[in-house]
Order: sequence, then structure tokens, then C-alpha cells
Amino acid sequence: MGMESGADKYSLRTFLIIGTTVAGFSSFVYRLFGDTIPSIFWVHLKEIGAAMIMLAVFVFAIAWLLKAKPHKKPKKYFIKVFDVFGTEFKIEGMRDEFKTHDVAWSFMKQYKKSYPLYNFALVSDLPNSEKMTIFKYL
Repeated sequence: MGMESGADKYSLRTFLIIGTTVAGFSSFVYRLFGDTIPSIFWVHLKEIGAAMIMLAVFVFAIAWLLKAKPHKKPKKYFIKVFDVFGTEFKIEGMRDEFKTHDVAWSFMKQYKKSYPLYNFALVSDLPNSEKMTIFKYL
């Protein structure tokens, strides 16, 4: 009873060798994929992440610049006069064509004070529009 047979010693020794080998190999694989490989690639992954962020910022900036480019301003502004019925009316001696928006707006406010029963529209002919575009209306 106290003596073990040779086959039992052999199977126990085989079990211990295989178990130790499997445990050692699994520890090696765990350390390889858990520590070594990620630490090697982590530096590169951080650089790739930073490059992707910079690329996104660059794409956003280009899109913003293309969207925010200045629109073509009209070269001439006109003041249209309307009577109380809404029909266009011509007042003799009144200047109605201007080169800048600010000057046309100033004249239009003065005309409204001088002719309070008439309505005035500041309009211009934009390139993409079939009709005159109204900028201000008094």
C-alpha cells in the first residue's frame, strides 16, 4: 500500500511536466499580449491618434474656409418707391441709384422722413437671382 507503482509515478510526473509547461506558456502568452505588444504599439497608436485629430481639424478648417468665403456684393443698389396701394411709383428729382449699401440706406431713411406716405425698398440685382432682391424696406 505504501508503495506506488511505476505507472502511477509516470503519470504524475507527466501531469506535472505538462501542467507546468502549460502554465508557463500561458504566462508567457499573457505577458506577451497583455504587456509587451501593447507597449510596443502604444507609442505608435498615440501618434496615429494625434495625426487623425490633426487631420480632422485640417478638414474642418478647409470646409469652413470654403463655406465662409465672401459672397459677391452687388455693384449697384436701387431705391424703389411704392404708394399706399403697393404699386411702384416714381418721384421726380429723387436719386434712386447708388454704388454702396450704406449711402443708399441713408438716402432711403431721409426719403422716408420727407415722404411719410410712401414706402421705400432698397433693392439690388444679384447674379444668381432672376428678380431684384430686397435688402431693406421702410
